[in-house]
Amino acid sequence: MKKVLIIDDDLRNTFALSAVLKARGYAVAVANNMVEAFAMLEKQVNEIGIILLDMMMPGMDGYDAIPVLKSTEAYKNIPVVAVTAQAMAGDREKCLNAGASDYIPKPVDVDWLVKILNESIK
Repeated sequence: MKKVLIIDDDLRNTFALSAVLKARGYAVAVANNMVEAFAMLEKQVNEIGIILLDMMMPGMDGYDAIPVLKSTEAYKNIPVVAVTAQAMAGDREKCLNAGASDYIPKPVDVDWLVKILNESIK
């Protein structure tokens, strides 16, 4: 099974989410910012099956990162799920318009996330 790449600057979120996913049998990789994420993708692109991307991060946030991911030949077919604590009206559409495959608000509904992962990871 391909890995779930979690990109989030909040270590509590990455720890909790990776622990839950590992307990459910998923292989997980974690990056704390987009610099780390792009370095990881460059080395492991064939191992990554889906990206869970925090939309609100310092430096390059998810709204800036998704177009870069989707315009890069090596990464463009990897589904990106936007994950955000800012679940405001219109956020889902904004994320999908940026190129996200799906959107999930924090706190993450694990059953919903597992459904998305099962549909996305080939």
